[in-house]
Amino acid sequence: MSDSRQVHRAIKQAVKQLYPEEPRGNLARHLETLASMVTGIVLGKSSQLPKMASKIPGDVHPDSQVKQMSRWVQNEAITFRLYFLPFVRPMLIHLATVRPLVFIMDGSAVARGCVTLMVSLIYARRALPVAWLVIEGAKGHFPAQTHVALLREVKALVPETAQVIFLGDGEFDSPELQAEADGDGWAYVCRTAKNIQICVTGEWLSLEALQVKRGKREFRKQVLFTEAAYGPVMVIAWWDAKYDAPIYLVSNLHSVRAACDWYRKRAHTPSIRA
Repeated sequence: MSDSRQVHRAIKQAVKQLYPEEPRGNLARHLETLASMVTGIVLGKSSQLPKMASKIPGDVHPDSQVKQMSRWVQNEAITFRLYFLPFVRPMLIHLATVRPLVFIMDGSAVARGCVTLMVSLIYARRALPVAWLVIEGAKGHFPAQTHVALLREVKALVPETAQVIFLGDGEFDSPELQAEADGDGWAYVCRTAKNIQICVTGEWLSLEALQVKRGKREFRKQVLFTEAAYGPVMVIAWWDAKYDAPIYLVSNLHSVRAACDWYRKRAHTPSIRA
């Protein structure tokens, strides 16, 4: 048996084991397509349908595989709760026993005039979608309440014993989201803006006033963040020598090095949606 057939067979068996009874009828056919798609992603290292189809074993022509997968994706009967959610929690439970779970939140424009807000798990330098929200509209920021609501959906899937790190860019630095992450003991590192106001030992100043030099880091601990006076938190001005300008971070971690190292994972992780 070829390696690709072995991978496909193992994935199909793993998918079926998550259902209490032997899948039949449309469910069995849909799960067969799902197993083929996962096989294509694993072997093709891509989520683009033609690349996936080229790696799926069998006698079906890749063009026909693409059409079949396209119909599967567009089928309204293929719901999140039936074909996606059953696999997410077992994956998180398993991974939480061997490593910290690192989540990133991201907002971006998608096809047909929509925008999506997504939380993904960083695994093997890829971003694996865990939960998302799609609405019609141009690219723009979601309100903090929406960020919090989506994060709570993810929390419901994460085992209580897991070590979790949450990473966000400048859209996700609100005190509300920080409090939500911190409330369950999650560590977080989020990018923020240079004009954000912080209170250091009773004095208010902007992050830009830290005046970090190229190749260096400046930080302040036990500060209050924004006019909401959220905290205490740590803020970091970090100017990597490779870049033309510094970035600014806010975190509930105590180690500057750890906060920067974790945030670097966000910057260096391509999305599985690409």
